[in-house]
Amino acid sequence: MRAAAIKASGAGPRRPFAARAIPWVNSALSKAKCRIFSPLAALTPSRPAPSVPSHFATEENAVANKVKDAWKAGKAVVNGWLAIPNAFSAEMYSRAGWDSVTVDMQHGVQDYISCVSCFQGIQPSGATPMVRVPWNEPGIVGKVLDAGAMGVICPMVNTAEEARALVQYSKYPPAGTRSNGPIRAGAYGSSGGYQKTANDEILVIPMIETKTAIENIKAILDVPGIDGIYVGPSDLCFSYGKEPKLDVEDPEILAIYDMLLAETSKRGIAAGLHNGTAEYANKMIKKGFKLVTIANEVGLMVQAATAAVKTARG
Repeated sequence: MRAAAIKASGAGPRRPFAARAIPWVNSALSKAKCRIFSPLAALTPSRPAPSVPSHFATEENAVANKVKDAWKAGKAVVNGWLAIPNAFSAEMYSRAGWDSVTVDMQHGVQDYISCVSCFQGIQPSGATPMVRVPWNEPGIVGKVLDAGAMGVICPMVNTAEEARALVQYSKYPPAGTRSNGPIRAGAYGSSGGYQKTANDEILVIPMIETKTAIENIKAILDVPGIDGIYVGPSDLCFSYGKEPKLDVEDPEILAIYDMLLAETSKRGIAAGLHNGTAEYANKMIKKGFKLVTIANEVGLMVQAATAAVKTARG
């Protein structure tokens, strides 16, 4: 009966969806041979390559580390700190003008996937991406470098042997034991370009945050391949039986800072410090620290929000 009705109306049998005449499909997609849906579309040079910030490889300069360049020029850098595992948050935060931004995988709410996402958020700003790894272990050190980290800050390095291991994990042979596979870091430029300069450009930065590390500091600083140290004030205070805090005014801890600045300066190594406030960070730059971090994005957000609420309520 349905067939008779169709015949009487002059309409043909209903065609499957794929065979129907859809103008925009037949014109736009058919003429383009559905390239936008093809797995090979990404390989087709149909549009110019995007511009790439200097911390990624290019044909002319496989790797460029602006933090290292600043240190060579005797300048201090202001470092951001990411605890939130979100690319959008990282992108907005990175636009504040930081010289570098560090993803905190030790105490931040970060894992490897969120670290990569944060790197993607940092990239448009041109800030140098770095990571504080959770521990001195070759697997994670290699993975964050493969993801595009231009500096590795490693917690709880207490001896020259531990510092030497960190250098080994961070550098390609013959200087180290890092495995080759820079899946994101080497994504730009000619094949092998990244590997040619990575050993020279990637920053290796052990954290000095215990009494044991202070006792071994000269041996740690004498390890070839160490570019800087990063002082963790809270754990350092803990280690000396004091209240853990960031912006320290304790004379004993400040004397340790002076000693660290003197020893690093002798060797042409940069000293970095985690700070609680911008005011204290500025004071530490004047003291001689070459890398200062101001809290993290969580702390700055909460401070600003708290002040805004207080102002609104009068």
